[in-house]
Amino acid sequence: MISLSKGKFAARLADSPSDIQAAQALRARAFGLDVAHDADSFDDLCEHILVEETATGRLVCCFRMMPLTGATISHSYSAQYYELSALEAYDGKMVEMGRFCVDPDVSDPNILRVAWGAMTRFVDAQGIDLLFGCSSFHGTETDAYLDAFAMLKARYLAPKRWLPRVKAPHVFRFAARLRRKPDARKAMLRMPPLLKTYLMMGGWVSDHAVVDRQMNTLHVFTGVEIGAIPPARKRLLRAVAG
Repeated sequence: MISLSKGKFAARLADSPSDIQAAQALRARAFGLDVAHDADSFDDLCEHILVEETATGRLVCCFRMMPLTGATISHSYSAQYYELSALEAYDGKMVEMGRFCVDPDVSDPNILRVAWGAMTRFVDAQGIDLLFGCSSFHGTETDAYLDAFAMLKARYLAPKRWLPRVKAPHVFRFAARLRRKPDARKAMLRMPPLLKTYLMMGGWVSDHAVVDRQMNTLHVFTGVEIGAIPPARKRLLRAVAG
C-alpha cells in the first residue's frame, strides 16, 4: 500500500467510494469543468493516489495509475486519442498516469514532491518499465505554445520504434509543420509543469498534439522509460519516496 508523509502533506491510495468522489470533485474544479464531478469509465480500472494536508485532511492533489502491458495498451485512456500499436511490442510492464491535478487554490512545491514520491513508490512496487500518459496544454489554440512545440520537436520526440500515430480527428502536427528554432526561455515558460517533470526524467512525446475540445486542452502522448531516467534525477525521486 502506498503511504508517504513529508512535512505538511501525505499521500495514500484511495480506499473508499468517498475517496474517489473527492478526487473526481477536485479534478472537475482543477480542470475548470462545468460539472460537479469529473468521472469516466477508467476510474474503476485505476488505483487513485491522493495527496492531503496532514493537519486538515484537505485533498490538494490527486492522480490515477492504470497498470498495463503491451498486449493491453489498447485499453488505456490514451489509446482513445493515439494509435499505439507500436507499443504493443514493448517488452515490459507499463502504467498509465492520468488525471493529475493540484488544487488551484493551493500553492506549495512540496505537494508535487510528495506526489512524485508516491508515484515513484508505486512504480518501484509494481516493477514498472514504462510510465506514460497525456500531458496537457491549457486551451486549444496553438499560437502561444509554438516555441514549446518547437522545443519538443527539436529535443524530445519519441523513438521511432515507439512513436504513436495519429488517431484523433483534430490534431496539430507540430513535428511536420514547425520550421522555427525554439526560443528556449519562452518554450520552458509555456511548457506545462507536469510535462516539464516528465522531460527532466528523460521523457519523450508524440509528434503531434491532440486538440481536445471537451477538456479544452492540447495534449501530447508522453512516455518515460524508467531505466532511462538520469541517475541524479532517479536519486532525487527515490530520496523523496524513501
